Amino acid sequence: MTQHFLASYVELLIHTCHRRGAHAMGGMAAQIPIKNDPVANEKALAKVREDKLREVKAGHDGTWVAHPGLVSVAKDIFNEHMKGPNQINLKKDEVHITAKNLLAIPKGNITMEGLKWNIDVGLQYLAAWLDGNGCVPIYNLMEDAATAEISRTQVWQWCKHGAKLESGEKVTPQLVREATASVLEKLKTQIGAEKFNAGKLPAAGKILVELMTSPTFHEFLTTDAYAYLA
Repeated sequence: MTQHFLASYVELLIHTCHRRGAHAMGGMAAQIPIKNDPVANEKALAKVREDKLREVKAGHDGTWVAHPGLVSVAKDIFNEHMKGPNQINLKKDEVHITAKNLLAIPKGNITMEGLKWNIDVGLQYLAAWLDGNGCVPIYNLMEDAATAEISRTQVWQWCKHGAKLESGEKVTPQLVREATASVLEKLKTQIGAEKFNAGKLPAAGKILVELMTSPTFHEFLTTDAYAYLA
């Protein structure tokens, strides 16, 4: 959220809402409590606190979290830094966000690990969705259709524009297919061949590969997934 295009979107959202006397809601902290691992749990809580502190200082009037166990964490931050019931009085008339701000390309390296992470999350979420579950904890983060959309769209964009990994390797449809096969094999080993073959991961793999490597962008992940169910 500190990348320029997202920080600009936040400014514009708050400005637009407050001009109209409406509350500007922050985003969801995807972290969930991690049982039996105090160190990892504290790291997750720290990320939530950092996220909510950024939001309240930006001018948001409220926020939300992925797990009821984190409500008090978010409330404590907002109660400390938001002195009134909201911050609608913060009009920030000097805000002037343009299309250039909102379309600024984010900075950062693309790694094979990041590519596989996107694929992994997309596969696990889509398999759960095909099985009737629309909100799924994956790697201690609460994932939903929006995060699955981000994962597959980012990979599609890398393919479309020929982005390069930090190793210099170009992201191509073939590389994405190979990475997907590798992730599927890893998941198969983790859960066992019998459970893997009986579940929705093989179907999720076919759908996700098409979404990530198609010459044209498919507008909604769930549209393709509904077609499979039909």
